[in-house]
Amino acid sequence: MVDLLSLNHKRICSMDVFTEYFSFIFTVQGFAALMTLVVMEIVLGIDNLIFISILTNKLPVEQQSVARRIGIAGALILRLALLFVISIIVGLTAPVVTLFGNEFSWRDIILIIGGLFLVWKATKEIHHSVDPVSIEDEKQSKTLQLTIGAAIFQILLLDLVFSVDSIITAVGMTDQIVIMVIAVLAAVAVMMLAADPLSRFIAKNPTIVMLALGFLLMIGMTLIADGFGYHVPKGYIYAAMGFSALIEGLNMLARARRQNNKS
Repeated sequence: MVDLLSLNHKRICSMDVFTEYFSFIFTVQGFAALMTLVVMEIVLGIDNLIFISILTNKLPVEQQSVARRIGIAGALILRLALLFVISIIVGLTAPVVTLFGNEFSWRDIILIIGGLFLVWKATKEIHHSVDPVSIEDEKQSKTLQLTIGAAIFQILLLDLVFSVDSIITAVGMTDQIVIMVIAVLAAVAVMMLAADPLSRFIAKNPTIVMLALGFLLMIGMTLIADGFGYHVPKGYIYAAMGFSALIEGLNMLARARRQNNKS
C-alpha cells in the first residue's frame, strides 16, 4: 500500500514538472514564441548549411554524406550543450577588453575570428574557381588535399561560431529553455533533411557555387562588423540573399530554355 502511494506521488510530481515546463508552450504567447524561434533558427542554420555543402562537395563522393551528418550532428550537440550553460553564454556579452576605445566581449571576439575564417575560406574558394588551372587537375588536387578529418574540423569550427550566435539570438527572444531546445531540434532536423539535396544541387550548378561563396563572403563580413559593434539587421542580409537566388534562378531557367531550343 505504501509503495502504491509512493508510486502515485512520483507520478503526480512528474506530471507537475511536465506541466511546469510545457504548459507555457500551449499558451498563445508561448506558441507564437516557439514558431518565431523555430523560423529564426532555421534561417540562421542556412549559413551553416551552405558552408557544409560547399566544403563536403570537395570530398570523395563516398565520404560526403558522412561528413555532412557528422557536421550537422556536431551543430546539434554544440547548441544543446550551450543551452545547458546558458548563464555562461549570456556572460559572453560582457566586455573583457578595450582596444582603440572600443569594448569587446568574448562573443565579439568569437564572431570576428569566425568572420575572418569565413572571409578567408570563401576568398580562397573563389580564387580556385577563377584560377585558369585545368578544372580536372584542380578537382584532383582538392580531393587529395582535403581529408574528411580536416573537413569535419572546419565544419565544427564554424558550428561553434554559428551556435554561439544562434543561442544568443534565442536567449534574446525567450527565457524558456524548453522552447529553445525544441527550436534547435527543429532547425537541425531541417538541416539534416536539406543537406544532401542542397549539396547535390550546388554540385550540379557551378554558378550556384559562386553565388553561395558570395553569400559566405557577405556573412563573414557581417560577423566581423557585428563583432566590432556595427550590427547589420539579419532581414537585410537574407533579403539580399533571397533576391540574388531569385535572379540566379531566372538565369538558370533562361539557360535551360535556350538549350532546349537548340536541341
